[in-house]
Amino acid sequence: MSVGVPYREWPAVLPGAVVWTRTTDGSPGLVLPDGCMDLIWAEGELFVAGPDTRAFVSAAEAGTRFAAVRFSPGTAPAFLGIPARALLNIRAPLAEIWSPARARRLANEVGTAASPELALEEAVARLYDVRPDGVVRQVLRGVRRGIGVPMLAGSVGLSERQLHRRCLDAFGYGPKMLDRVLRMNRALEYARTGLSLADVAVHTGYADQAHFTRDVKALTGVPPRALLT
Repeated sequence: MSVGVPYREWPAVLPGAVVWTRTTDGSPGLVLPDGCMDLIWAEGELFVAGPDTRAFVSAAEAGTRFAAVRFSPGTAPAFLGIPARALLNIRAPLAEIWSPARARRLANEVGTAASPELALEEAVARLYDVRPDGVVRQVLRGVRRGIGVPMLAGSVGLSERQLHRRCLDAFGYGPKMLDRVLRMNRALEYARTGLSLADVAVHTGYADQAHFTRDVKALTGVPPRALLT
């Protein structure tokens, strides 16, 4: 999620994914951790934004156009052929993940299209020939419901250590960190509806408003109110 730089997004053909675009005005944007990974086209090149444990400051020259597909949590590694942990807090050229020739073909296909964002969406949908991972989906649902690690591991037939490794490969971090990231984003969505921060904290499982504020600052570097303007 990008804060401070206007952009458009809409649901992608690929289930759970979204397409987004923006043309920068030269000012930096704050990209918050959200558990997702993005395949991004800019200036004729494709790169991957891995999962984040902290906010990323995005800066580009005014007029730079971006088009991207944001994969839902846990789905990008199968498409890219690389575990999420290898891209934690990293922006990497697609040519370093796929073969340079394959990455260049896709970049050319997107860059020569009248609508790069639609071309990228169509290409991802065409190339995503991967069966959904039932365990990963079940883990994600469990984390979103606030199920603790021991019960979550048991529900999918894994030890806690196996669950942690599975989460690192799928999401880039373990279930506890995934829970923090998803809960913060859910809390900020509530806050944008006009709820007080104290009520937001209660609704989203924080001990109190102070706990909510501390966690947001730890993940983004700024307090919640700075993200709501």
